Amino acid sequence: MQRIDRIDRILSLTVKPFAFILSAFSSQNYLRKSMNRNLQQLFDIAQKPERLAVGLMSGTSLDGLDIALCRFSGHDMSTRFDLVNFMTVPYGDDYKKDIQQIFAKKQVDLEKLCLLNAYTGSFHAQLILDTLRQWHIERKEVDFIASHGQTIYHAPKRLHGLPNYPNATLQIGDADHIAVKTGIITISDFRQKHIAAGGEGAPLALYGDVILGSKQGENRILLNIGGIANLTWLPGNSNGAEVVCTDIGPGNTLIDAACREFFNKAFDEDSAIAFSGKVNNDLLQALLVHPFFKEAAPKTTGPELFNLEYVKQAQQTSNTTHISANDLVATLSALTAQSINTFISNSFIDVDHILLSGGGARNPFVVNQLQQNFPDKIGNTADLGIDPDAKEAILFALLGNEALCGEPLVIGNNPAVLMGKFSFPF
Repeated sequence: MQRIDRIDRILSLTVKPFAFILSAFSSQNYLRKSMNRNLQQLFDIAQKPERLAVGLMSGTSLDGLDIALCRFSGHDMSTRFDLVNFMTVPYGDDYKKDIQQIFAKKQVDLEKLCLLNAYTGSFHAQLILDTLRQWHIERKEVDFIASHGQTIYHAPKRLHGLPNYPNATLQIGDADHIAVKTGIITISDFRQKHIAAGGEGAPLALYGDVILGSKQGENRILLNIGGIANLTWLPGNSNGAEVVCTDIGPGNTLIDAACREFFNKAFDEDSAIAFSGKVNNDLLQALLVHPFFKEAAPKTTGPELFNLEYVKQAQQTSNTTHISANDLVATLSALTAQSINTFISNSFIDVDHILLSGGGARNPFVVNQLQQNFPDKIGNTADLGIDPDAKEAILFALLGNEALCGEPLVIGNNPAVLMGKFSFPF
């Protein structure tokens, strides 16, 4: 009798769990058979131990399309990441001029906007295919594309001031065109979910910065100087409630606009123009008077606010319309540096490291002023294994990985959501 009881116990410990596994396996197979092939592919990708992704970023500087080929394993705080390859494909002048017709303007040609939404998706798809060929990567090897799109207008409620309307933002470059033309599942339009959940749609670097940039015992600032300067404060105590992610003010956008306007150049290479000019303090102080700089973080902004019209108004207020174009570029460069320096100094204590990324990380004039204010603390995200030029494209690839495999991250009062919309190739 005792022997029979022992056999029963052994069977209960072996057969029952095995039956449960078989049942789960059968259910999984049933679910797979009941899915269409798009959903089956999505299911299979999410279950893979590693995923190969293309991250895309096209910023407000309109210099080109950043394409990052990334390998991910895991998700959330267990994410492991490798940058396999990276390239920025420069935009031609004709495309830039097309985008500038509808960029950061309250009134635009609606037909032009409609056409460029479709055209940009197809254009980006072709750039992806061309780049994958250069890298000798077959499209079937890529699990998904994560596309930021091209921001056309950013309208937080603080900026538009219309009481009956919410925060809003618009990126073009339709992802269905990317998915169909590349044959690769594409995840896009990340900012809309953030807004729907109560955020302003920016900056989205928060989620990737926390996952890839946090370090116990080290107070870090990840500072991205793109068209707009933004940062993420990562406290060394790993307390998510203390994390801050916010726009600061203009990064390269005013410098680039002045270079286009007065020098017919896309940007101030090696800060040659800024170093040849002299900072006009009267104009600098007039620029810094803008109420955005005094608003509490987190906050967002864009070229809709910081543009040459804003500069002209400050020149009129400060009686500096006579200054040379070189002095103007020097002053706008000083504005970027001083607004960053002031914000960090007033907002955080015991900063251990400030790690730069974005085009502004290669602006010697701005970087020198940051180093003077924070000696021995300025580095760049290469210290984290993240190419500073590739960082934003990497972060959108990471958001795509989270959309597939992750769970919403709770980081203070920030929206805990998974972002991105799925577009299928067929």
